[in-house]
Amino acid sequence: MTDTRPTDFRNGRTDAQRSDITISIDKVRGVLAGLKFGSITLTVHDARVVQIDVTEKTRLTS
Repeated sequence: MTDTRPTDFRNGRTDAQRSDITISIDKVRGVLAGLKFGSITLTVHDARVVQIDVTEKTRLTS
């Protein structure tokens, strides 16, 4: 059985994989928009983002 999904031959990704990338980027953008201080860690398995960890820092004034 062969894979009949359209493939972007420039980078070897199928349309479904490109969609996954677009969704992941949109989620990271949303996190970045709400984060003032902190860090974001992406966990990737088989070229797909499967987890986004956000550590937010709160700055206290003395």
